Amino acid sequence: MHSAGFAAPPLQDAIELEAKITPVVIIYSIMVASGGLVFGYDVGISGGVISMQIFLEEFFPVGEERSQEAEMNNNYCRYVDQGMQIFTSSLFLTALISTFYASNTTRHRGRKTTMLIAGLLFLVGIILSASARSLPMLIVGRIFLGSGVGFANQAVPLFISEIAPSRIRGALNILFQFDMTLGILFGDLTIFTTSKMEGEWGWRITLGLAGVPALLFTLGAILVDETPNSLIERGHLEEGKSVLRKIRGTDNIEPEYMAILSASSISQKVEYPFEELLTGQNGAPLVIAIMIQVFQQFTGMNAILLYTPLLFKTLGYGSAASLYSAIVTGVVNVVSALVPIYFVDQSGRRKLLLVGGVQMFVCQTIIAIILGLKVRDNSNTLSQGMAFTMVLLLCLFVSSFAWSWGPMGWLVPSEIFPLETRSAGLSVTVCVNMMFTFLISQSFPSMLCEMKFGIFLFFSGWVLVMSLFVYYLLPETKGVPIEEMNERVWKQHWFWSKFMEGEMEVYSAGCTHSEI
Repeated sequence: MHSAGFAAPPLQDAIELEAKITPVVIIYSIMVASGGLVFGYDVGISGGVISMQIFLEEFFPVGEERSQEAEMNNNYCRYVDQGMQIFTSSLFLTALISTFYASNTTRHRGRKTTMLIAGLLFLVGIILSASARSLPMLIVGRIFLGSGVGFANQAVPLFISEIAPSRIRGALNILFQFDMTLGILFGDLTIFTTSKMEGEWGWRITLGLAGVPALLFTLGAILVDETPNSLIERGHLEEGKSVLRKIRGTDNIEPEYMAILSASSISQKVEYPFEELLTGQNGAPLVIAIMIQVFQQFTGMNAILLYTPLLFKTLGYGSAASLYSAIVTGVVNVVSALVPIYFVDQSGRRKLLLVGGVQMFVCQTIIAIILGLKVRDNSNTLSQGMAFTMVLLLCLFVSSFAWSWGPMGWLVPSEIFPLETRSAGLSVTVCVNMMFTFLISQSFPSMLCEMKFGIFLFFSGWVLVMSLFVYYLLPETKGVPIEEMNERVWKQHWFWSKFMEGEMEVYSAGCTHSEI
């Protein structure tokens, strides 16, 4: 690996670091977290756009014909169309691939450059999507957007973690997830407005308005300073010192500067971090990070968010009522995402995940029972009161995810890896997340058609499995310094301690990679 050309003193134990909570750290975090707005907005509009009749007629005539023909008007199978599913899920597939290129850029070019590339990719993708005249052009736009997601999801959490004082690191990290929920709500509100427009302007304006948060994010990437950690690791020692002094609001930065210098020296001894992930002390964190991402997608939350308007139509709501109900769930999502900002460092990660799991399991099971009794292939006997109950249950489900598996799915992997493999570990985390988001979003309409109400039993079964996994295998990381994770968490755990002395090789579903 390239050496920055400096020698660092050994990292000392229990270094007292002076770090004020400065306005510049808060502003920088808010600016770069706006990358979550772009991703969330896209999730919020995807289901609404593909339910617009003019959009379906232009790009997905098969799906439109199927939804209109009386003989094919199956409540569960109205919108099964491979092209439509590729439109929705292509973003996640390209995000999966691009995250490894983003890892290389983040390591060698810095977090700031990686975020700037993400912003430019967002803007190109939005222009292509909003001006699309053919399905291939529309899909190419989605590919650029997905690449932006891969780069942003790699760089933003690292950037926030490295500039934030340790005592508010959890809250600032969750800001990225909160912006995703805010973006989803903005998307729902946009769809509610533009769906009333005549002609093609409705869907074009909807896709084009993603440029607003994309411009904000790109501007933020231009204005923020590079993190001290990245600067020092790449040999820009004096500049790193200057930025550290600026973000900490004090001249007493020598202890933290020496700690970063030592950590960078240790990190540089690892030549191939992706290979290092498969050995020794990295095995347990890698398994946890991978399984959390798999489980997060098998809650069914992203599938439900992507197809919320279509799902409400399946439940018998009209177009306007479906969009209104989607807005209600969007508001619930945003409000609930505020909960973990306070409780994550009070109650701990495990408790939020377990309580959220119970709530999701109950909601999805009851939804499945109601659908099984009231909604048939070609008939719908949902009363007004029962329809209201369905919306309430979906809101409770969305709420439980928003304060548990949503933010914890990103927070836990960001804090369990040792420094030398943290960037590579986060790449694998993003890769697995996008892989299973792609699989679920690509297959959800077909699964809904084939499994009908059983789709909710499918997801609730997975919620039960993941809750048992958390109860038995996920250690609590609340209040544990990252550099002490091995000694205080993994080596003390009843199961993972068995693998910490030797090497444990773990395979990451095709997502680990040698040095890129």
